[in-house]
Amino acid sequence: MELGLKWDAAGLVTVVAQDRRSGEVRMVAHANAEAVGRTLATGKATFWSRSRGELWVKGETSGNTLRVHEVWADCDGDALVYLVDPAGPSCHTGAESCFFRRLDGAEGSEGEGQGGRALPVLAALDATLEARKASSAEKSYTRSLLDAGPPKIARKVREEGGELADALESESDERVVSESADVLYHLMVGLVARGLSLADVESELARRFGMSGLEEKASRG
Repeated sequence: MELGLKWDAAGLVTVVAQDRRSGEVRMVAHANAEAVGRTLATGKATFWSRSRGELWVKGETSGNTLRVHEVWADCDGDALVYLVDPAGPSCHTGAESCFFRRLDGAEGSEGEGQGGRALPVLAALDATLEARKASSAEKSYTRSLLDAGPPKIARKVREEGGELADALESESDERVVSESADVLYHLMVGLVARGLSLADVESELARRFGMSGLEEKASRG
């Protein structure tokens, strides 16, 4: 297969494995032409081990797999992104992601408030809300909503949804953005209260790709 990639002196390209739902970077490895070809053919993230000098399939022994849905090359053709659905931790240390050591924060703040690893904004908020649910620390607004339960959260979602609708209809862009943030926050608190997560919603959205809105509504019966 002609891939049109620019291999380094060792015949390799760098591969970034990224969660296709949340955008989280799970790990970085290397692949040769055979590894890329097998990844494309099987949907299993396959790499080249520089230390062992052999192909390896992520999760083949640990069971912590990366199911590859799309493969993208950068502008120079010397790096790839595997968009993946991870099953289990992706780091050999047992961490969810290999990127859990923060360098730019104060001492003791590595990953604080965002699940202990590098996460995009919404995924970090999701992790923070989960931490609030489990915390017995001093009350916070989030904890007060969680303690009150779904009925109160549902009222807040309705309230914030109405304010967003008003903003969309006749208010400034800044108000639209602000009210959208309020709706997202309260919606995510509601998901956590129900034992769900943003990842569940992202999976449902991913399922709907390639399906028209009319088809999707009809499928609900």
